[in-house]
Amino acid sequence: MFLLIGSLALADLLAGLGLVANFAVRYLLRPPSEAAELAAAGLLLAAFSASVCSLLAITVDRYLSLYNALTYHSERTLGFTCAMVLLMWLLCLGVGLLPLLGWNCLRDQSSCSILRPVTKDNAAVLAVTFLLLFALMMQLYLQICKIAFRHAQQIAVQHQFIATAQATSTRKGLSTLSLILGTFALCWIPFAIYSLVADSSYPAVYTYSLALPATCNSLINPIIYAFRNPDIQKSLWLACCGCIPSTFSSRPRTSSDV
Repeated sequence: MFLLIGSLALADLLAGLGLVANFAVRYLLRPPSEAAELAAAGLLLAAFSASVCSLLAITVDRYLSLYNALTYHSERTLGFTCAMVLLMWLLCLGVGLLPLLGWNCLRDQSSCSILRPVTKDNAAVLAVTFLLLFALMMQLYLQICKIAFRHAQQIAVQHQFIATAQATSTRKGLSTLSLILGTFALCWIPFAIYSLVADSSYPAVYTYSLALPATCNSLINPIIYAFRNPDIQKSLWLACCGCIPSTFSSRPRTSSDV
């Protein structure tokens, strides 16, 4: 789990740097450089792809940890997780290389999208792919909610009472998932839809005003996990203060701690 969150944090950091680099290359670099423009666009595509894929990987990890609660943590090894993260990053780097491999409009300015130098057709493919991934994440989150509530009900029936710690854990996990999903939708969907309908003739201020929330999502994601995940909070306290506050609960972790 921490490895996936680290991947998300790295991707979000690169996404912010990529947006700054893209802006600098397009509006501050004189004379303009095609190589720099392609490199900045590639960095932005790779970083945003890695951010979305990392969030999807976290969603899948949480779903599987609930669906196969008894065996998942024993079957999943660190080596397997590292291999999956490495494969994901290689795939995202491949997406970042697309502008250099011909997915650009430098020879035909009329075909440019708002994501210059990506063409309108290619930008539409990327936007549709993003919306499909978002739909998949939403479906997984709904399944997580159902499984978490079912686990809580089963525990309550077995013990003839409402298990307070389990119920609290379930509610907190679901609220975290809802917060992440809602923030992701608010920050990304307007930009994805705008990419489908707009072209390079639209004012650049519209593009950057919608890209800014998507970049802010890259900042918000690590903050949400840092303040909602008890294990990360403990690690931060140990790193910064060398101690763990007594207010932290010592209860064992459960499958509902999403």
